[in-house]
Amino acid sequence: MKHNAITASVLSAAMLASLAACGSAPASSEASSAEVSSAEASSVESAAPAADAFDTAQDIAVFTREDGSGTRGAFIELTGVEQKDADGKKVDMTTEAAAVQSSTNGVMTAVANDATAIGYISLGSLNDTVKAVTVDGVKAGADTVKDGSYTLARPFNIITNGDATDPVAVDFIAYCLSADGQALATDKGYIGSEGEAFTSAQPAGKIVVGGSTSVAPLMEKLVEAYKTVNPNAEIEHLTTDSTTGVSGALDGSYTIGLASRDLKDSETEAGAKATVLAMDGIAVVVNPENPVENLTVDQIKNIYVGEVTTWDEVE
Repeated sequence: MKHNAITASVLSAAMLASLAACGSAPASSEASSAEVSSAEASSVESAAPAADAFDTAQDIAVFTREDGSGTRGAFIELTGVEQKDADGKKVDMTTEAAAVQSSTNGVMTAVANDATAIGYISLGSLNDTVKAVTVDGVKAGADTVKDGSYTLARPFNIITNGDATDPVAVDFIAYCLSADGQALATDKGYIGSEGEAFTSAQPAGKIVVGGSTSVAPLMEKLVEAYKTVNPNAEIEHLTTDSTTGVSGALDGSYTIGLASRDLKDSETEAGAKATVLAMDGIAVVVNPENPVENLTVDQIKNIYVGEVTTWDEVE
């Protein structure tokens, strides 16, 4: 009996060892198979092009600003998209295929969401959701706008109907042009001047400031800062466009208008007066996935008039 028990015990141990061996073999086989699969996948990945590789044969999605936008007015003038017809009249030749956006943020959002897109925005509003290309090899920046090497630049103008007479308007404009106001412009990425020290006369009352969406980010900071030095004043800031900024200043809708372009002769003749608040560059932006890093002014113009319609034509 004892002998049978020992024999059974030995057989049982042998069976367990055999089962353990059988169990370990598949695990080793599976690991080996996984390593092969991983190696094969790695090989395939290195051999195949990236799935998100940019296709330069794609049509360019052109985004522009609305009529009346100072950014659009300056852009088409500086790039040659605005051309003279047979009668010498200036005509905006922007392609009809261009999608219109009514604000700087609208353009940035559209370009950020479309790998094939191109647009243009105020340099001071540029962020990393889009990529600014160099223009004729020059990077858009405060230094290059200031030294004149970046050619797509325009003024931010404060517009009044003749000389400002409202006490709050006079005081506020003086603050905008002061050392403190110009430092805010520089901090926001615009090109300000030196300015002089400012002491508020503390006038009381309300004024309405309105116009360009491009000037809006800077104006919001100026209004906020001015209220801390003159709490007696109330300033309502409205955002529309440059043309409305000028017409509003002329018809009294705005105490102060804002325009991100130079005045037209007809506006000056009507009594509009422009005071330069700061200088700003116009950044030409594409989607970060786009490999294009530089465009010439001529290439930009050709895209916007519809003569170039795919990205492989601008390589």
